[in-house]
Amino acid sequence: MYQTLHYEKQDNIGVVTIDRPEALNALNSTVIAELEQLIGEVEKDAELGALILTGAGRSFVAGADIGEQKPLDLEGGRKWGQRGSALFRRIEKLEIPTIAAVNGFALGGGCEIAMACDIILASEKARFGQPEVGLGITPGFSGTQRLPRRIGIAKAKELIFSGRHVKADEALAMGLVNAVYAPEELLPKAIEMAKSFTKNAPIAVKYAKACIDRGMQMDIDDGIALENELFAMCFATEDQKEGMTAFLEKRPAVFQNK
Repeated sequence: MYQTLHYEKQDNIGVVTIDRPEALNALNSTVIAELEQLIGEVEKDAELGALILTGAGRSFVAGADIGEQKPLDLEGGRKWGQRGSALFRRIEKLEIPTIAAVNGFALGGGCEIAMACDIILASEKARFGQPEVGLGITPGFSGTQRLPRRIGIAKAKELIFSGRHVKADEALAMGLVNAVYAPEELLPKAIEMAKSFTKNAPIAVKYAKACIDRGMQMDIDDGIALENELFAMCFATEDQKEGMTAFLEKRPAVFQNK
């Protein structure tokens, strides 16, 4: 179905693998188009509880395809940036938790797509960076917006202005990634984390994500009001009744996403 992606579901967890090894999984128009299609499927899949994004081989995503970008003019550059940013925003706005399992190079667009996910887990071999200024451009898929929100303004400026690559341990220390694992442990650990999310009430997890993501763009009073409302809405769900009943009966809850 896809030329550059593999997609499989393990129960209610989706795993997307970008597979364009001849270009270290660089993002070209084909990859972007296929990701747009796949995210459309994910958005409609009511059974899905979490999504993992990773790369095949020794690279996660080594940036956007330079050969495809080189001939662009002003309008072409604008459209390319808008398209990539819109796709990554759709990933970011998915209701379900998302995990980037970064197995190798996550540079430029690769770092940007990882940051569109809720959680970033890294292999010991992972490398992160926004090296675009060395190519005569700025980050174009929202890296100037997400990196400072992840690691702080001053550190983000240092990395973007210098274009230097960051190893996994430094990325962990600066708060860009949540954890670092041996290469062979990365995907199993990502799946383990995803399962720790999907065992809980799906509606409550979605509401909690909405509270955090939307609340971070508000002042604290508006954020608290949002939380109060979504907290109240949980009490209109069958899962809330089941979760609290199961707790009082000292048994595991069986959630129905209702």
